[in-house]
Amino acid sequence: MIFGEKVKQLRAERNLTQPQLAQAIGIEQSYLSKLENDKSVPSADIFQSILRAFSIDVGTFLEGVDDRIVHRDLKQVPEVANHLNTRITRKVHSIKIWLLASAIACTLGLTMVVAGYRGLLFSNTQYNYRSKGVVLPGEPVNIFDDHQGLLGEKRRAKLITPEEADQLSEEFSRRYHEAVLLLDEYRGDAFVQDVEGGKRLYDISREARIERPQNRWITLVGVLLTFGGILGFITEQRLRSVKL
Repeated sequence: MIFGEKVKQLRAERNLTQPQLAQAIGIEQSYLSKLENDKSVPSADIFQSILRAFSIDVGTFLEGVDDRIVHRDLKQVPEVANHLNTRITRKVHSIKIWLLASAIACTLGLTMVVAGYRGLLFSNTQYNYRSKGVVLPGEPVNIFDDHQGLLGEKRRAKLITPEEADQLSEEFSRRYHEAVLLLDEYRGDAFVQDVEGGKRLYDISREARIERPQNRWITLVGVLLTFGGILGFITEQRLRSVKL
């Protein structure tokens, strides 16, 4: 739509004749006829009078008017220039928001893909620790591994008799009570944990890789966010190409 057609449309919507509108604007009917037939370009004062006659703002008037006509014939009008500058500012702001949101989505998405694949939040490795029994206060933590050796040393030093050594060995064998811990974190080859009645020495027995559904979901969400961010960059290019 060109400028004159817009004036005609607004005049028809309000059931105004050319003389009535010309009088409302404060111009001759012949001049209004030239404006409606695009044989003349309105000055800044005349354009303001047209807006007042229709009781509309510049944005409403320019709706549907060809942007090329606006830039060619009306940009010299201050109200139109300010309106165009506002549109540019809004477009730039929209582009910045798209770029920022897209960058955040891609960054977060790629981070989640890596975290899910490598099990950074939910470990894909499970560590199996075993303890042979409770170590009593005053005993060395490795008593269950070295008990027979200690008895042998005492027997050779004649601190206990062979019969006493056999009896102590039988009594100690009753203390074997294995406990197993399955941990998601590696706590070394061995660690000591306080328990009721003493302590337990846990030695690592094996580690295994397991599949955690949480990591699959994290990876999936990460992929979706990454593609969403890429789509945002594509959309930004389309926004950039939209005419101001």
